[in-house]
Amino acid sequence: MPTYRAPRGTRDLLPDERAVFDRLTRLATDLTERYGYRPIETPLFEQTAVFERGIGEVTDVVEKELFRLAPRTDEAESWALRPEPTAGIVRAYVQHGMQTWPQPVKLTTTGPMFRYDRPQAGRYRQFWQFDVEAIGDPGPAIDAEVIELGHRFYAEAGVQGVEVLVNSIGDPVCRPAYIATLTAYYRGHLAELPATEKDRLERNALRLLDSKDPDMAGLNAAAPRITDHLCEACAAHFDSVRAHLTALGVPFRVEPGLVRGLDYYTRTAFEFYVSGREGQQQALGGGGRYDGLVALLGGKPTPGIGFGLGLDRVALVLAEQGHAPAATAAPLAVVVGADPDDTVGRLRVASRLRAERLRVRADLARRKLGRQLEAASKDGAHFAVILGDELADGHVQVRDLQAGSQRLVALADLARELARAETTHRHG
Repeated sequence: MPTYRAPRGTRDLLPDERAVFDRLTRLATDLTERYGYRPIETPLFEQTAVFERGIGEVTDVVEKELFRLAPRTDEAESWALRPEPTAGIVRAYVQHGMQTWPQPVKLTTTGPMFRYDRPQAGRYRQFWQFDVEAIGDPGPAIDAEVIELGHRFYAEAGVQGVEVLVNSIGDPVCRPAYIATLTAYYRGHLAELPATEKDRLERNALRLLDSKDPDMAGLNAAAPRITDHLCEACAAHFDSVRAHLTALGVPFRVEPGLVRGLDYYTRTAFEFYVSGREGQQQALGGGGRYDGLVALLGGKPTPGIGFGLGLDRVALVLAEQGHAPAATAAPLAVVVGADPDDTVGRLRVASRLRAERLRVRADLARRKLGRQLEAASKDGAHFAVILGDELADGHVQVRDLQAGSQRLVALADLARELARAETTHRHG
């Protein structure tokens, strides 16, 4: 039994698992480049106030899940690991004067987030998200484009049966009246509310709709719907978002109980699910519009919309749907040698081939040639480059480990011959 283990709620991504994440990250990079998003990287931790102010103190994220860092005694500021990327990106937008850039500013990042959540299948205390943010456009068309981008990501990743749940949660014009109606509804069922939700009721009744407590399911299903209380502007915006999604062919369903868990959302809210697996613990990702967040974090009032898609959940669903994990790339060739002690020669040849951008491993173990060839074959290498007596005349033996053939190749031509063989093999 190992003495040390990864912290509870975290995991090691072993090579084949890491290869899955690398593939998803490359896909995210390719997609966002096509859609005109620019990469940004923010710190893994921020001032705690960024999350308390931006996300909202009456949320599970801040109340229960925020990974707070213990300060040194001389530190005046409080810090926390980022639980999601939007607040940090908006903080950077304000801090670096991006409001003077051509709008909207379209930004993307992919990386680890942290929540001190109860560990369960597909949910970790350190998890990875693919995130996009479009800041500076108030119109419904950008909402639809962001949602369509997320849906395309799942399709190109290979996840089957993804649909979008959408809702509007109003704005400061119409939401206060709805919250008053919702509060009155819950007060009428006070005896049925769990203790935690009774406390939240007086601070923000909207958060009860986002409750993860199973005892709330029946009450929430019968609660007043915000879509019945939207002002004219919010209703028109939501109608236009749905019209754009229909025109784009994105499958969606209106879900009146969808409010998302963060305070900064306004109007459009959405989540992605595999059809038939809707539920608060089953979302693949989601996002929404946050027209008040820039002002909350010190900037001028600026609209924005974005999403965060969980890569851990995507990897899990891909495995459940029968997608084999992407194996890490085997070396094209392994450099071996007849002289077990000539590790310098093997390393020198391998280094020259790597300089030509070829995947090459040098067998640096002092063992017999047969053992070196056996290891190269187990490694999945296509070729073994054998250094022997011919090296004195500038030649090496190249053995095709898959075909069992072998031929003499000039050292000067080795990189070109291996590259040609790899191209021929790849295109079959």
